[in-house]
Amino acid sequence: MTLTDAQWHDLLHTRATDPAAIARAYRDRRRRPELLSGEGSLFLVAADHPARGALGVGGDPLAMADRRSLLERLLVALDNPAVDGLLGTPDVVEELLLLGALHDKVVIGSMNRGGLAGAHWEIDDRFTGYDARSIADSGLDGGKMLLRLVDSDPGTVPTLASCARAVSELAAHGLLAMVEPLPYRPDDHGNLVLQRDSTSLARAVAVGSGLGVTSARTWLKLPAPEDEIPLNATTLPVVVLGGVPSADPAADLASWGRTLAHPAVRGLVVGRALLYPSDGDVGAAVDAAARTLAIARGGDT
Repeated sequence: MTLTDAQWHDLLHTRATDPAAIARAYRDRRRRPELLSGEGSLFLVAADHPARGALGVGGDPLAMADRRSLLERLLVALDNPAVDGLLGTPDVVEELLLLGALHDKVVIGSMNRGGLAGAHWEIDDRFTGYDARSIADSGLDGGKMLLRLVDSDPGTVPTLASCARAVSELAAHGLLAMVEPLPYRPDDHGNLVLQRDSTSLARAVAVGSGLGVTSARTWLKLPAPEDEIPLNATTLPVVVLGGVPSADPAADLASWGRTLAHPAVRGLVVGRALLYPSDGDVGAAVDAAARTLAIARGGDT
């Protein structure tokens, strides 16, 4: 699927002349009756990186800065019937709504994007996107929050409290709360490094699982771990995040596949690794991820 010149110019024209069209598009979106697919899985494409100032992919620091290119890649991904929906910030969700691409799809709104990539306050990740009330009013299916845990940075504390409040508020609306608890540590140069060891990830899982007044609607979004220890630390549904694409897409797929075989894991939420594959073929990258998920869930190859 391509984004034609006519569609692009119509989108720009609507943005400038008919802002009320967005409210109508939210209202008129056909919602999928069930969160999970018929196979009991969930496969979302993620596009909330730009709002946090994270525009780079691989060696291109501005890969995600071209909005037309990003939207075209998202249209390709969402056109695959194996893709259940989107995780995005309001701007991206609304552009895809205006393009008619989110009917019968699960849509998860990204909530905290204030911890700008590379900023000194990055860990104090303020809620600058959707809130629980707007997610409910807009007819979305849930909200996602990033929770980076850095023991040496007090900015973790307000983010922790805000995420707990968001979990409670989403649950009160009967909506999914997707929490992404990630343990980080600064290196000798002050750069934040994700801690992928089982001990750190299991601790993060425990913290994320206990947020809010109830965990009834909470899901966890986690990187593929080295072993099952972090996955055995919760009964909550888990989705595997794609993270920064590696130089070896086959290794990424294999890592996701091993994690997807765990009974607590329900699916994939992947952004840059599928939208900006090294060979440029978004459709093939999405197909490969869908096959990996189907095989792990015991489906056809």
